[in-house]
Amino acid sequence: MATVLSVSGSPSVSSRTAKLLRHLDERLVAQGHRVTPLDVRTIPAEALLGADFEHPAVVEATELFARADGVVIGTPVYKAAYSGVLKALLDLLPQYALTGKTVLPLVTGGSTAHVLALDYALRPVLNSMGAAHIVQGWFTLDKDITTGEDGGVTLAPGTAEALAQVVDQFSAALGRTPLLAAAG
Repeated sequence: MATVLSVSGSPSVSSRTAKLLRHLDERLVAQGHRVTPLDVRTIPAEALLGADFEHPAVVEATELFARADGVVIGTPVYKAAYSGVLKALLDLLPQYALTGKTVLPLVTGGSTAHVLALDYALRPVLNSMGAAHIVQGWFTLDKDITTGEDGGVTLAPGTAEALAQVVDQFSAALGRTPLLAAAG
């Protein structure tokens, strides 16, 4: 199946966004995809903020994007947009780093007032980077993501069903990407 890069754009160690992504990664693996997680917060700040294109962590992240067939990008909403650490990474990638790739954008936030960040902040950037297909994304309220003592994630019932459907649509689109690229 496809190789998927699962990117968490949260700066927080205890991030619900990252936990949600790792939970969704399991579904993609169960569907036969190879998933590589990338937590942007693990890239040294001096490399991100200093625009150090040659830093080994930035080079490695760039290579992960290049090897991926599909990319899941998750971010918390800060100031009605995606996170600054995610922006810093995207700025360091080649202009068309998403060319030929299927992309699933996911956003988490504390209020439905931030739901438009998905379509008005994140999606345009992903589109400008050449994504072949940006599937329907999803906004999830923080309160709908619960972490158990064992580290496992539980999603509110409606959220779990909606995210399963979105991930399944992404997975199906990954299977069609080579056909789209061959036709182009």
